[in-house]
Formats: sequence, structure tokens, C-alpha cells
Amino acid sequence: MNPDLITEAFREGMWVVIKISGPMLLLSMAVGILLALFQAVTQIHEQTLGFIFKVIVVAMVLLIGGGWMMETILDYAKELFELMLLRS
Repeated sequence: MNPDLITEAFREGMWVVIKISGPMLLLSMAVGILLALFQAVTQIHEQTLGFIFKVIVVAMVLLIGGGWMMETILDYAKELFELMLLRS
């Protein structure tokens, strides 16, 4: 295989990882910041509060965007298999 093809496949794989994990990471980070502000204002320092809300947000993102995430992964896998079949 050509090193350029391998590099392009790796680059595309990293882009798929960013597209799939980005919404979960950004939303859980936003929830964490909002909860930290809420806890600082109200002086409630419960560690499990932030964890519970983050888990709920990640679960909701998976429920809402799970189909799109699966399609993205499957499309990338199909492209990799086609590349392997064409180049072998």
C-alpha cells in the first residue's frame, strides 16, 4: 500500500473520532461548567451531582445521535474495506 493512502485513511479516521466524540465531550464540559458555577454560588459541594448530570447528558446525546454515529462509523469502515480490497 502507498504511504499516502495510509496517511489519508488515518487522517479520515481521526476526523471520524472527532465528529463522533465532539458532541458528547462539549456538552458534558458545558454541563460541568454550569454545575460548577451553580455549586460555587449556592455553596453546595456534592461530588456526585456533577457526575449524575454528565452521565444523563451523555446518555441523551447517545440516544439522540446514536444512529448518526453508527452510520458514520459504518461508512468509514466500508471505505477502509473497499480500500483494502482495491489495493490487494
